[in-house]
Amino acid sequence: MILVNDIHKSYGSLEVLKGISLSIGKGEIISIVGASGAGKSTLLHIMGTLDRADAGVVEVNGVNVRKLSDKKLAAFRNRHIGFVFQFHHLLPEFTALENICIPGFIGGRNRKEVEKKAMDLLSFMGLKERFHHKPAELSGGEQQRVAVARALINSPDVVLADEPSGNLDSASAVELHSLFFSLRNSFNQTYVIVTHNADLANMADRKLLIRDGVIEKTSA
Repeated sequence: MILVNDIHKSYGSLEVLKGISLSIGKGEIISIVGASGAGKSTLLHIMGTLDRADAGVVEVNGVNVRKLSDKKLAAFRNRHIGFVFQFHHLLPEFTALENICIPGFIGGRNRKEVEKKAMDLLSFMGLKERFHHKPAELSGGEQQRVAVARALINSPDVVLADEPSGNLDSASAVELHSLFFSLRNSFNQTYVIVTHNADLANMADRKLLIRDGVIEKTSA
């Protein structure tokens, strides 16, 4: 599902990634751990096409994304990749349902179809009665579940999460971690999760340790 081969990335004179290679299969949940500044988020953003590598190959679902134009890359990202961040980035003026629907509308999908899928996702996450609430009316855990639903609205092949539970209390973090595995079991999507949370990292099918821009260790 994801193939990364000899990826290099620098910002000015700072070399952040120094030849990263890895392969991630469909339906796998991979965690990426390491100290701050090790290159975890940079790698995630390159896999998610939010940033471009200086050298190397990135393939998602068999497509070499480095060869796509910016316009085609944006369309590919919308259709095939979902994102969950530490801070949910929900739009405060919109309801939970409306926030979830936005990527579907951007992708040009039928409005009724998108809204039905959004309601199905809200039901799956135990938020069916909260669809009309705006972010300020939701708890932190509920907001993050809405953000996860938004990442899933276009049925992406891959979901990339950057410190998804970093802004949650312990109970909400446990709920979110369990949710990822329930979603994988239901929809067979691939999850790549950058995290400092040891419990979440150890739950993954594989855990990758990045140190100084290289993968130092892989454990099952």
